[in-house]
Amino acid sequence: MSTPTSLVDHSALKVNQTGIVATVLVAFFGSVLWRPLLVLIPLLAIVLLLGTFAPRLALFKQLYFKVLKPRGIVKPHPVQDRPEPHNFAQGLGGVFLGVASVFLAAPLFTADFQPGPAIVIGLALSLLVAVLAFVNLAFGYCLGCQIFYQLERSGVLKPS
Repeated sequence: MSTPTSLVDHSALKVNQTGIVATVLVAFFGSVLWRPLLVLIPLLAIVLLLGTFAPRLALFKQLYFKVLKPRGIVKPHPVQDRPEPHNFAQGLGGVFLGVASVFLAAPLFTADFQPGPAIVIGLALSLLVAVLAFVNLAFGYCLGCQIFYQLERSGVLKPS
C-alpha cells in the first residue's frame, strides 16, 4: 500500500455519503406511497458511476464544491489521503445500485406486472449501499476502501 500523496476534502466525501443515504431512503420509504420513486435508485447508480469515471459529474460532490463550501454551509476538512480508494468505493456502490435497478425493474417484464422476490432483492441491495454509506459517514469506516486496499495488496489492482 502506497502512502497518501494528496489532500482529499473529507467534507466532500461526507456530503456524497449523505446524498447516497438520503436518496436511497427517499426511494425506499417514498415508494410505499408512490412506487415511481424507485426510479431514484437507477438514477443514483448513474450519478455514482458517472462521478467515478468523470469526477466533474459527481453530483453530490459538485453540490459541496459549488454551493455548500463557498457559502460556508459545510466547512472543508482536507486530509492527507488517497482519492482512489474512495473513488473505487463510490463505483462499487454504483455497481450494486445498478444491479439493484435490474431487480427493481424485473416486474416490468412480467405478464402480470406483479412485484415479487426481485423487488425485495433490489430493495435489499439498495439498502445495503445506504447502510454502508451511513457507516462511513457516521463511523469513518469505508468497506469499499478496505476492498480496494485488499485488491491492491493482493496485486489485483496496481498501486497508484
